[in-house]
Amino acid sequence: MNAILHNHRCRRLSLLLALGLASLAGSSCSRAQNLVPLDIKLPAEAFKGTPSNEKPDPGIEPMSQTTNRPPFLAPAGVVNVALHKKVTSSATNAGPEELAKITDGEKQADEENIVMLRKGSQWVQIDLAGPQEIFAIVVWHNHASAKVCHGVIVQVADGPDFTPAQNVRTLFNNDVENKAGLGVGKDREYFETFVGKLIDAKGAKARYVRLYSNGSTSASFNEYTEVEVYGRPAK
Repeated sequence: MNAILHNHRCRRLSLLLALGLASLAGSSCSRAQNLVPLDIKLPAEAFKGTPSNEKPDPGIEPMSQTTNRPPFLAPAGVVNVALHKKVTSSATNAGPEELAKITDGEKQADEENIVMLRKGSQWVQIDLAGPQEIFAIVVWHNHASAKVCHGVIVQVADGPDFTPAQNVRTLFNNDVENKAGLGVGKDREYFETFVGKLIDAKGAKARYVRLYSNGSTSASFNEYTEVEVYGRPAK
């Protein structure tokens, strides 16, 4: 119940900040929770506007919802605990040095920052080097153009094998065709932009983060530029 109330307060305060009602956001509620807007350093915008071939699709978030993201509130002191952490993958075409780019802090839409993985449903996995209390996960696949990545799933677990015994939890799933075999996703697809995709982790405690994808509207292979995990050591 406390977690639910905490999340409700976070969303309410985010809305107040987005509306410019800072005085209300700075109420006793926010002070009691010690919540602050998450400081996400965004890369340069690689393109502007809506794709000319975009058609209204209820299964895809409108571009405006992606780029005009309201502030996300988290406890003070939360940082990117994924920075320079070890990355592994189901795709065998990328070695450790290449995968390390996914957590190196470089988010610009430059070719040298993008990791290419073979086609099909593939995952990358981050070892946070210890249990963390996770509040948000932000992923940039490739924001050089307004593409839509398919089969995006984000999970956390206590162990590296992501078996049921390792407390696997799914935080996001838009794999509507269940190609990864992890269940039919109920989340919407979205356009890749410079702000990245933020996933509310609601304070989940875990050591490992695994992210799936299955190509995009522009390519059959999988791409990653950066993944950030905002949290703090779990108590």
